[in-house]
Amino acid sequence: MPSIIPGYLYSIFASLIVGALIVASCSAAMTHIKNEAATQQLTNIEKYVAAQSLMLIAHTTQDGQNSTQAIEIPSQISNERFWIRLTNDTSGGWVASGFGIDIKQNGSRVSIPAAVTASGIFVSGSGRPILCCSLQDNVVNLVLTQV
Repeated sequence: MPSIIPGYLYSIFASLIVGALIVASCSAAMTHIKNEAATQQLTNIEKYVAAQSLMLIAHTTQDGQNSTQAIEIPSQISNERFWIRLTNDTSGGWVASGFGIDIKQNGSRVSIPAAVTASGIFVSGSGRPILCCSLQDNVVNLVLTQV
């Protein structure tokens, strides 16, 4: 009889370890899926801001008048704040973004396929983003602000 009790204890201990491994791996998989979904949503917001920018650029160049538009985006993604930045260099303009409130250089980006000078930063949770587009000396200026 005494030899049966250690066998049961060993089986219970092994079952606990296997169960803990299964729970940990499922938790890690769910965290990965959640992070991928949040990253995809942020990429979609970048594409949306780039599309709205192109629409404003088209209206401004057509009409020759300044255009302004509020952008409807969520205040948080997966209970996390994010930032959006418009910037450009000699190759063109783009929309960059990332998670957190610290603006970093290594965030993801989506190009704005137009000749434009772009500037401005929006940090979620601190107002609504506004895109302002103006035409000065045949140069399109695109500015992202927040209200």
